[in-house]
Amino acid sequence: MGGRAGFFEVEILDWKTKKPLCFLDKVEPNATIREIRLMFHKSYPRWYPARQSIKLDPKGKSLRDEEILQHLPVGTTATLYFKDLGPQIGWTTVFLIEYTGPLFIYFLFYFRMPFVYGLDERFTSSPHPVVNLACICHSFHYIKRLIETVFVHRFSHGTMPLRNIVKNCLYYWGFAAWLAYYINHPLYTPPSYGKKQINFAVIMFLLCEAGNFSIHVALSDLRRNGSKTRKIPYPTKNPFTWLFFFVSCPNYTYEVGTWISFTIMTQCVPVGLFTLLCFIQMTIWAKDKHCTYLREFKDYPSLRMPIIPFLL
Repeated sequence: MGGRAGFFEVEILDWKTKKPLCFLDKVEPNATIREIRLMFHKSYPRWYPARQSIKLDPKGKSLRDEEILQHLPVGTTATLYFKDLGPQIGWTTVFLIEYTGPLFIYFLFYFRMPFVYGLDERFTSSPHPVVNLACICHSFHYIKRLIETVFVHRFSHGTMPLRNIVKNCLYYWGFAAWLAYYINHPLYTPPSYGKKQINFAVIMFLLCEAGNFSIHVALSDLRRNGSKTRKIPYPTKNPFTWLFFFVSCPNYTYEVGTWISFTIMTQCVPVGLFTLLCFIQMTIWAKDKHCTYLREFKDYPSLRMPIIPFLL
């Protein structure tokens, strides 16, 4: 079965059973993987492009949408493998669901709904100003995230598996309820060092939030024209982006800093535990992204570390 002059023939097999699923004839040499996904979708409407993982090897990595057929290590008769990723959900929708939950869940405890702490009138409000401040900061953080989701973020991957939304929501919503319960509890005690500790934490919180937002805007500007091509992010005239001189993922650095400041502000163990888990997860993400940068760019700045300058 030889390829016709000027065209490729593409056979798509099931990645597990190796059963032939589709044969595409007269495929242009400059066709992208995205275009091949669309052709495959015409034969199998239930497998829309976002559900498809197209690979050169059954156990290999998925090919990127922008990769071109004639640049792949295949002959004029190419064999590709398909894996169903399952139902997908858009990242914008994911973030809106994940971040809206903690915002409203926190209010249930802040306003001390009767079913939370009981009906005793002494439990209807807190005498500690830091409790009000914590609610403002927590709300500001998630409102900022929602605004960024709608107006700032540009996603390299358009979707994620629908099944993951339950796990993500349990994490964000569950921790929001846990830390809100203790911060707003009638028996809550304010920080040991009083206003000095609280004021220091608020200043740190605002600086980290500003830094996080600045990094997200800088990263978004790299994809302003809709391109999904990865580029090296560099510092801009905005001083908050100068952290790019030292780390690959300063948005994670600032995010961890935000939660450290919230821990200092509230002096609450559940907040500290949440901060620790955030740091562990973001370190994993930062290391992965750092390795990707090093692999894809030979001229990547050697001074940069994944998340903590000079250390980690």
